[in-house]
Order: sequence, then C-alpha cells, then structure tokens
Amino acid sequence: MLLRVEGLVMRFGGLVAVDGVDVEVAPGEVVSIIGPNGAGKTTVFNCISGALRPTAGRIQFNGKDITGARPAQICRAGMARTYQHVRVFGELSVAENVELAAAFGRARDAGPPPPTSELLELVGLRAQGGWEAAELPLGDRKRLQVARALATSPKLLLLDEVVAGLDRDAAEAMLGLVRGVAEQGTAVLIVEHVMRVVMDTSDRVVVLNFGRKIADGPPAAVRTDPAVIDAYLGEELALS
Repeated sequence: MLLRVEGLVMRFGGLVAVDGVDVEVAPGEVVSIIGPNGAGKTTVFNCISGALRPTAGRIQFNGKDITGARPAQICRAGMARTYQHVRVFGELSVAENVELAAAFGRARDAGPPPPTSELLELVGLRAQGGWEAAELPLGDRKRLQVARALATSPKLLLLDEVVAGLDRDAAEAMLGLVRGVAEQGTAVLIVEHVMRVVMDTSDRVVVLNFGRKIADGPPAAVRTDPAVIDAYLGEELALS
C-alpha cells in the first residue's frame, strides 16, 4: 500500500473527532471518504497531510512513518492536497502559483517539474495563465489548486470537496481530470459529498460516522450497506 493509516485517533479536549480509523490506498487507486457532516472526514485528511498531529495511531506513506511530520515534509515526500475552502496566492498570476508549488513543494529526487503550460492545459486554464489568481471564479480557482498540487509530482493527491460549488459541466471536467491522474499512476484520496462523483469515480469508498469507520469497499457494495443507508445515504439516495 502507498498509504496505510492504522488506528487513527484525534481528540480535541473531551471530543473524540476520529476514533480508531484505518485507511489504505494503493498506487493508482481512487478512494473516497464519505459520511455526514461532523463524521471526521476532514480531520482524517488534516492528520494525514500534517495539518494536525494525531492523538494516537500510525500513518505510513511510501514505506515510511510520517506520523506527526510537518506538512512541508509530507509534501516533499510525495503527497499533495487541495482544500475545501480554496487557497491560492491571489496577487500572483495563475502561472506563478503553479511555478511556486513546483519550486518549493517537490521532492529533491522528483526530477524536473512538468512544464507549467502543460499543467495549465491539463486543468483547462492555459488561456488564463497570465491572470491574477484572485480574478478567477471559484471553479477555476479549484482547478488551479489541482494544477498547483500536480506541480509537486505527487504519488498521492488528496482532494477535499473538489467539485463542491461547481456547475455540472465544470464538475464533469474535474471528474475527467481525476480519472486521468489516476490512470497515470497517481493515487487519489477524496473527501466528497456529491454521491455521483463518489460512485462514478472511486475504486473504493470508506464511510465514517461519529469518527468511526462503518464501511469500506467498492461503491456498489457500500451504497447497499444497511449501516451506510441508515447513517448517511437514506433509502432514496441509495436506490438512485
């Protein structure tokens, strides 16, 4: 496994946000984490990417223990992420945002970065390369986040609600991008609420509820799991 999370626990005072969660991701695999609001999805992401130091448990990435490592160390080890609330350097150009990530986020042994123009073409932003990033609408800023993450040549890409707020066409384009990234061998771990995205894109789905994992398997099996239907999907959504 490229990523192996074992017995992850995250407490905030008396609140147990994540309680003994295990997650595995293989190279080239697309895994989604779903669950109701407050289930612990983003907290798991933050522990994996180094934004939070877990209370207990172990996180192994590419054969090395990264539990409690700093975000910059984890990024240079080959893991990149986007955020639900878009974060770009608004005063820099779109191309400069990507170049900055390539300059400071890549592993020393990653080789030369992909040309910025190719990354912008991949995410559909080549024509906007000279714009200030602050001028981009939400959907384009989300695409820029993905381009910036890919500029680090990651082995694992973490996407936090990457299609939230996008119209149908933009969402479909983002799904195509995710599939293309996975087909080239990069593993993808997604936190998402849009079930069409989850079911159409994922190889496996992990379901959390109240900080605990209640299901882990192929989309077709997860959407008919009684515990998942009861905790999150509901009968109508599961049938649809």
